[in-house]
Amino acid sequence: MICCLVVDEMHPSLKTLMREAGVQIDYEPDLLPAEVPAALAKRAYDGLIVRSKVRVTAELLRHGPRLRFVARAGAGVDNIDVAALEAAGVALVNAPEGNSQAVGEFAVGTLLALLRKVAAADAEVRQGKWQREANRGYELQARTVGIIGAGHMGRSFARCLRGFGCTVLGYDHDLAVAATDYLPLVPLQELQQRCDVLSIHIPYSAQNHGFVNEALLRGFRHKLWLLNTARGEVLDHAALVPLLREGQLRGAALDVLDNERLASLKPEQQARYEWLRAAPNVVLTPHVGGWTHESYQRINEVLAQKIGALLRQPA
Repeated sequence: MICCLVVDEMHPSLKTLMREAGVQIDYEPDLLPAEVPAALAKRAYDGLIVRSKVRVTAELLRHGPRLRFVARAGAGVDNIDVAALEAAGVALVNAPEGNSQAVGEFAVGTLLALLRKVAAADAEVRQGKWQREANRGYELQARTVGIIGAGHMGRSFARCLRGFGCTVLGYDHDLAVAATDYLPLVPLQELQQRCDVLSIHIPYSAQNHGFVNEALLRGFRHKLWLLNTARGEVLDHAALVPLLREGQLRGAALDVLDNERLASLKPEQQARYEWLRAAPNVVLTPHVGGWTHESYQRINEVLAQKIGALLRQPA
């Protein structure tokens, strides 16, 4: 029987789905990160399923010499050393299909919240203020939305936008990514010339660190509404406050930050965070773009399907 160690909290459907895929799981979500190597070494595991608890490195892999696969319960694999897995002959499985619909819907919601000043208006009414004219917003139909990153998440956002009648353009520096009828791809310079909304959907990697920076944002012809539901590190947060102050950014919806451990912010990060949380044209949410009840279960379904297919491949 194929055996797999699971070290993060997962939807309860995982055990049944993995059994149907021919895999027995040892479910250990209460393990501390420091306890994972010893737990992995206790048994000759064929697989390891993680969410965000640990970094999967060459050192960790040494504690699981029989591992055939590592599965990431989600889309991003920035906590996994892909090169180390390749060197060890360990397959990598992730599940962007599991939460892409959630991200697409959430990005639409936060964009509407920006355009229609929902968060600021809500806060005012709760304080006893009723200011209609000050909260007059903009319609999405009249906007041109630029999407950086045309993978699962970017395409999902584009699909969700189809009913609004807005123009949608995409850019991806991965030449293997194909355009679709609802997400045409254009050069970055064309995106900068035409768009007044920019939504970030690129994964984190060394290449993408700070990819959306001050120079790139200043290169847009129109003043922008900015969305980030990807990873905080792909956006240079040092550029946010000055660009928002100047009005080059008309507003920002940030589901991710460059440091999401709010109790351990560096002084410059703390100063930015204080400014952003006080700004009426900024919407802040705690990395929940892909986090729905449906996606929580769907991720299990995608992982079980992919792991089952992997194990059916000839050795």
